[in-house]
Parts: sequence; structure tokens; C-alpha cells
Amino acid sequence: MTILAAALLFGLVIFIHELGHFLAAKFAGVKVLKFSIGFGPKLVGRTIGETEYVIAPIPLGGYVKMHGEDPDDETPEEAAADPERSFKAQPLWKRALIVFSGPFFNILLTFVLFTGLLAGGVEVPVPDVKNLMPVIDSVDPDYPAAAAGIQPGDRIVSIGTTEINTWIDVVTVVSKNPGVPLTFVVQRGDVRKTVEVAPQAVQVTDRDGKPVTIGRLGIRKQGQGIFSFIRSDSMLDAPLKGAYATWKMGTVIIDSVVMTVQGEISSRNIGGPIQIITESGKAASAGAISYFLFMALISVNLGMLNLLPIPVLDGGHLLFMAIESVTGRPLSDRTMMVAQRIGIMLLATLMAFAMYNDLFRLFAR
Repeated sequence: MTILAAALLFGLVIFIHELGHFLAAKFAGVKVLKFSIGFGPKLVGRTIGETEYVIAPIPLGGYVKMHGEDPDDETPEEAAADPERSFKAQPLWKRALIVFSGPFFNILLTFVLFTGLLAGGVEVPVPDVKNLMPVIDSVDPDYPAAAAGIQPGDRIVSIGTTEINTWIDVVTVVSKNPGVPLTFVVQRGDVRKTVEVAPQAVQVTDRDGKPVTIGRLGIRKQGQGIFSFIRSDSMLDAPLKGAYATWKMGTVIIDSVVMTVQGEISSRNIGGPIQIITESGKAASAGAISYFLFMALISVNLGMLNLLPIPVLDGGHLLFMAIESVTGRPLSDRTMMVAQRIGIMLLATLMAFAMYNDLFRLFAR
């Protein structure tokens, strides 16, 4: 179920992205030679008209091969045919439209999913990145945290052997250990402190109304909590709220990237294919609503990250086009080649780090 759920999610999100490039190229009059979902040798394929449609075995992306985009990757016959329909022969605005349409279609998919869920009466949760951070905003004087000397502003680094990356990690560990002494490592300014404290056992009722005992320290986050919930009052209101939810989720992704670069968010949170497969399975097991919410998150994530101005990504191509619009001429082939190689190295490094994090989580479990 996990592999199937991930395959369907990957496949749809990648298909939508490449469909955006494909439809924009067709609109611009560019000849599309190949539409591939996945990388590697062809598993199945069929040529319809002038385009070969292919499914390849490595489901980590896809591509639309356009005439004139990379002349070195075409046969002499392909390179010489229809010069007016090549990608490079198009005016700047058409080329920019083709490149931008891939990420835009991913963002559009998120909007459609959110709008459909909101129209069906489902609340869309949007995380607050700052409230996700494991930083204590207030301490209850009547609970163990205050007695142990934990203070507002402390950032929880680890609890026992568990590395803490988000406030959810804190809640999970503390609630599962009522009355059990735990070793907290907290960052207080430039100093790290180790504190021994046992969560107080508190009896509450679960969703089924049954009494359960959980641990509480008496530490809190202020504000509206980790998530804000967007809801729609009617089907007519759903598209507007769906657009708002999509925009909010997009800003969360950008904020996360910025905070990761600044070191406010641990790089351990960066995940790769294994984490997506795992989370896809969890979302599918939790039901259709959770699965569609996760698909919307992955789709807008792919769209926003693809717009980053990194060579190889769509945002990198748009950056080159912006420079061309200012200078009046495209960058030299050598400059483009060097930039592309740097982009490939950056992405390869990021992917390797994400895979390392995935394997670390897998074996840690």
C-alpha cells in the first residue's frame, strides 16, 4: 500500500508539472518531441503525431523535450527541421511562459485539491513555521518544568536519545512518558544546559472518551498553535479560501527554506524520496482526506521549490531569461554550461543529504 500510494502521488504530481510545460509549449507553437514521466530507459511508449509519450522506470521526475531546446541531443534531421518551431526561436515571453507553466500547474493542482476539500466541508490545516520550532514561550509555575529550572526562550535540543526538531517532537516524547525521568538538553542563548525532569502524570480522555494517562511538563507555545485551520462557509466561498490556503502554504515553504538556510530550522528536517514514500503510506492509511492534503502539500512544495533561482531548476531558467531581458541578449553558452554544472552539483548534494536523512530516520526507527 505504501509503495502504491507513493507511486500514485509521485506520478500525478510529476505528470501535472510536465503537463504545464507541454501545454504551454503547444500554445506557443513549439514542437514537442517527447513527453516523459520518469527518467531512464523507456519502459513503455507510444508516438502520437509528432510527440513520443514515454513512461520511464525512475519516478523522481520527468521532462518535456522540445525542438531546439538542446540541439546536441537531437538527430541532424530533428535539428534541421522546422527551425521556426524550435524553443530557442521563440520570443522571450513565450519561452518564459513555457518554463513557468510547470511550477504554476503544481500550484494550481494544490488550489484545486484545497478548493475541493473546502467545498466538501473539510478544514485545511496550514502550519505556522515559527510555532513549529521547539522553543518554549511560557512555563506554568505549578508543573515540573518550572521546578527543574526550564525557562521561557529555552530551545529544546534533545530529550534522552531523541533529537528534537519540532514542537510536535516535544509533545510526542513528553506525553508518552508520564512520571518517567527524562534528560533534556536545552539551548539558552549561547549556553547548552542539561536538565533532568519527569513529566507529571495527568489523566485525560481520548477521542473515544476513554481515560488515558499522559505526561505534561507545563511548557507552552503562545499564539494560535502549531496549525491555523482554514474553513469555507459555502461552496461559492471555497475557491477564494482555496486560493488563500494555497498562498499560505506557499509562504510556509519559502519561510522554511529561509529559516533552514539561516540555521533556525534543523537540516535534519530535509527529506527525500524515502520520507515521501513513508508519509504517503501514512496519509493513505489515514484516509482519502489525509492523502489529498498530503498530495496538495507535495505539489505546492514542488512548484515553489522549482521556482528557486538555481540553475537546472525552472527558476534558474527564468533567472537567465530575466538577465536576457535586461541585457538584450542571452547568456553565452559557456556561462550557461558552467551555471548548469553548478546547479547539478547543488542538487546532487541536496539529494544526497536528503537521502542520508531518510536512511538515518529509517534505521533510527
